[in-house]
Amino acid sequence: MIETPYLLFLGDAPDMLAAKVAIGIRDWRPENAVGQFRLPGCGADLGLTEMSLAEAQAAGAKTLVIGVANRGGVISSAWKEVLIQALEMGYDLASGLHNLLRDEGDLVAAAQTHGGTLHDVRVPTDGYPIANGVKRSGKRCLAVGTDCSVGKMYTALSVDAEMQKRGMKSTFRATGQTGILITGHGVPLDAVIADFMAGSVEYLTPDNDADHWDHIEGQGSLFHISYSGVTMALVHGGQPDALILCHEPTREHMRGLPGYDLPSLEELRDTALPLARKSNPACQVVGISVNTQHLSDDEAVSYLAEVEARMGLPAVDPYRHGAERLVDALAAV
Repeated sequence: MIETPYLLFLGDAPDMLAAKVAIGIRDWRPENAVGQFRLPGCGADLGLTEMSLAEAQAAGAKTLVIGVANRGGVISSAWKEVLIQALEMGYDLASGLHNLLRDEGDLVAAAQTHGGTLHDVRVPTDGYPIANGVKRSGKRCLAVGTDCSVGKMYTALSVDAEMQKRGMKSTFRATGQTGILITGHGVPLDAVIADFMAGSVEYLTPDNDADHWDHIEGQGSLFHISYSGVTMALVHGGQPDALILCHEPTREHMRGLPGYDLPSLEELRDTALPLARKSNPACQVVGISVNTQHLSDDEAVSYLAEVEARMGLPAVDPYRHGAERLVDALAAV
């Protein structure tokens, strides 16, 4: 188990999107976030107390969590001095990067010398089967997006929280490093061997009570040249009964791909739904989740109203305004 609370390490993250791991922990497990540690030039600021390693340790921090999800998932050489110093002081380290802590000899040596533990949460811990597509009992909802980092995880967490509030049977199923650090369990889907990705999602969302909902954390986008494969595994392996379309309306291009425009919500619906119906012919699109963080209150309300009128589905920002209407739509499935 990863010891809490955490000091969130933002390193030299260029912007807030790059710090999405830390942001997720701050927003969904604030009791575990003692403060933040930033290097000079960091473009992300969580609004948490700026702390040195010593200050955070005095405040009770046990684990330094790398809260950055950079392109390619690499451990920067600029971070090493801080990470080694943390181990020397008695911290554990936790990371969801593809570049594993355990593969860095100097970090391994420091951990062994000072008794620290290296937690690589992006490492599969179970043997997953190849997907078989056999119909499973229970209900499943998958958030699919027009792009990466548009709010798919926040949507699933918000809907799960609202169902829990209502006393409904509901579980958030983490498929990425942030979700795993928030909940403590899940499948690091983009680190699973390709042939077993869909099977790992079946494994994660097994048979359940007929009225139980699994809310599957979305990854990537079917339209993203870099990450569409992981999304396809979720669409087929998740066998969703319901899809929620997710969008961030201020993007000028796909995340990390300046030459690619975002698809419309209509394109997303018309692409994702037929694919989902291959594994579950009864699947339906029930609502739209819009990440309005870069819009004013009035702009958000106006945009949501326009999308709802155009698409004929409830359109909400579940984190900003609540997930009640999305849960109402799912309860009718």
